[in-house]
Amino acid sequence: MTDPGRAGPRPAPPLPARTLPRGRAASAAGAAAAAAQVLAPFVLFTAGWALVVGVTRWPEDVLPSPFAVARAFGEVVAKGILTVYAGETIRRIVLAAVTGVAIGIAAGFVMGLHDWIAALLNPPLRFFQSLSGIAWLPLFLIWFGFSDKTIVVAVWYTLVFAVAFNTMLGVRTVPRLYRYAVLTLGGTWRQIVFQVLLPGAIPYIVGGVRLGIAYGWRALIAAEIVVGSGGLGYLIFKAETFHLTARIIAGMTAIGVLWYLTDYFLLRPLEEATIERWGLVYR
Repeated sequence: MTDPGRAGPRPAPPLPARTLPRGRAASAAGAAAAAAQVLAPFVLFTAGWALVVGVTRWPEDVLPSPFAVARAFGEVVAKGILTVYAGETIRRIVLAAVTGVAIGIAAGFVMGLHDWIAALLNPPLRFFQSLSGIAWLPLFLIWFGFSDKTIVVAVWYTLVFAVAFNTMLGVRTVPRLYRYAVLTLGGTWRQIVFQVLLPGAIPYIVGGVRLGIAYGWRALIAAEIVVGSGGLGYLIFKAETFHLTARIIAGMTAIGVLWYLTDYFLLRPLEEATIERWGLVYR
């Protein structure tokens, strides 16, 4: 028999019914609300666009309807044209970004660590930053010809200065007292760079990378139009030759969507995670 004075172990309370389904439903509802918030402005814009075309009845080679653009978009997708040209654009931006970010970070650290180098290079840095890669295209064409190298160099030039400038700001933002403290405790300059300056400058570096790639993306499209050797920029330029206005707008839509996806799913999460990781944002 069980001693009535002793309380046996109580059974675990049953889990509330539908806890998991409700959690999934809430998550799905949140995702749907976020998607609706993003898509709503584009839906309104497309509706207004269709209304204007329907009222004015302009020719399709002047202002095609959204349905004509969607049809043109489906054609370039079905024929594999969009895949080939988009692949060229992505390859070029990745190549320029990898090399440009590395050089920009290194240059920014050098300027941030040495005041005299920063004082010497800051004026020309600001000067060349005001000159976009598009302004250099005539010279790049003379130097490198109508080749892939011209496009990559134009993007690289536009990207490097934004990354270098933001990296320099990030390094100079870290108080010098931290460097002296590490040296006083017997630390090395390698520890200062990788354990003090780099963590302190990372939010600035990531912000510069995001900004630099955005600038580089625009320079890339312009360079592809001028050089004419593949890519989404060349796609819309080639369509202009044959007055394929619907295809031009379809190519512009592909450029915008591709950049939006890159920024939304890659660059913005990287920036937010970096800022939160180093204690500047609390949740």
